[in-house]
Amino acid sequence: MKQKKIDDNIATAEKWEDALSAMSEGDLEMLQLQMGADTARLKPHHFISYLFSKQNESDFAQLFDDTLMDIAINNNDVFAVMTDSGEKVQLFTRISENVTVSKRDQFCKAIINKLIEFSFERIFTQKFDFYATIFEYLVKDYNSNSGGKYAEYYTPHAVARIMADILVPEVERGEIRNVSCYDPSAGSGTLLMNVAHAIGESRCSIYTQDISKKSSNLLRLNLILNNLVHSIPNVIEGDTLRHPHHKDGQDLKKFDYIVSNPPFKLDFSDIRDELDSKVNKNRFFAGVPTVPKKDKDKMKIYTLFLQHILTSLKSGGKAAVVVPTGFITAKSGVDKKILSKLVKDKMLSGVVSMPANIFATTGTNVSILFLDSTQSDKVVLVDASKLGIKVKDGKNQKTLLTENEEKLIVEAFNEKKAIEDLSVVVNYDRIKEMNLSLSAGQYFDVKIEYSDISQEEFDKVVHNFESNLDDLFKESSEFEIEIKKQLKSLKYDF
Repeated sequence: MKQKKIDDNIATAEKWEDALSAMSEGDLEMLQLQMGADTARLKPHHFISYLFSKQNESDFAQLFDDTLMDIAINNNDVFAVMTDSGEKVQLFTRISENVTVSKRDQFCKAIINKLIEFSFERIFTQKFDFYATIFEYLVKDYNSNSGGKYAEYYTPHAVARIMADILVPEVERGEIRNVSCYDPSAGSGTLLMNVAHAIGESRCSIYTQDISKKSSNLLRLNLILNNLVHSIPNVIEGDTLRHPHHKDGQDLKKFDYIVSNPPFKLDFSDIRDELDSKVNKNRFFAGVPTVPKKDKDKMKIYTLFLQHILTSLKSGGKAAVVVPTGFITAKSGVDKKILSKLVKDKMLSGVVSMPANIFATTGTNVSILFLDSTQSDKVVLVDASKLGIKVKDGKNQKTLLTENEEKLIVEAFNEKKAIEDLSVVVNYDRIKEMNLSLSAGQYFDVKIEYSDISQEEFDKVVHNFESNLDDLFKESSEFEIEIKKQLKSLKYDF
């Protein structure tokens, strides 16, 4: 807490909120001036402790939202986000409006009661993706749209940690500096928080774009809580595919690290022809998916994000992208063209195929695609689909990776280790022989187990097969007789 570093009375107070509340308006203003331009200006009635004391009053959700709006207005110069059209958007919106009306007070009380015991001082020393720990709670119990409104911002902790640990291996930590990290579909920033912590918050700058106003708001809060306020001006609310904001002149800006969990399938038929233009020819080098005759909502929008990422990656940069597992064995279309480029340009570091139900909100099997043009002719393919613990979560089943399983995946990848039934290391010629498949399972050796048996044991096995076949033939004959009998009993009736 910056206030404690500046004022000894606050540092030694039993409750710092009480010490701040007791200060005169002038003293409080002077203290805030000393804290620097990137620090939020809060008044005593903005404190969590104040809201906690008011939670049993009527219309608590109204007070909760009014407080958020007041904080946003007072700090707009520091924490506003720009849209792709240049408009500035406030830090907060009325968050309870996304919750079923009858549950709004309950929802806001639940948040305050979760936060009252939480030490915000700890997050600046122990690294903390603030929203990662409460998103499943929000999605499960309070969302008015079965996970839709909040689920779009959430990537499971295990996926985010694995991506960061592979992109920024332990041996490189503390050595990287002055790098840029980008996510074109950032959500609340879970992936970026993990990568920034691995690199070091002061050693990197965050750049994002996301079409959702709510996700941009949540991302800003994550940046504030994770000592990354310097990157807030780089948070853009807007359509990355139609209006990519981050540029160097007329060209797309290139980044050192890119992470993304883009939407997989979405109906973008209304803007499909706008994207398939001469301006976007280089960016969407593999083409824009056509509009299917049926199920327009299943258009593969992730292929556009993947092409955008490849175009935005610096030479020598690294990227990690969540894709549907079907992509890694694509046989045709835009998907196959992207795979062909990755192999031709030797941009693959490897793939990790995750267990089913690793995401709380979708049953789609996912894989993480790792890109690195500085890699040798060794590509690591990991099949983690059989790992994890199955747990029941309400009506859904989820898969959770243990800490040791996460370490095993990261170790196999970073050390380029071939582990039976888990990982293989292949070269590009082998990938071409396998029709560009990046599925680890297709490269595993086929194991045939032999066991010695005696003539007597062999005869017994054959006899059992013969007996089973006799029973099946007899049963088939009986069915044949019954079917003919039923056919003869049919009569014409009109």
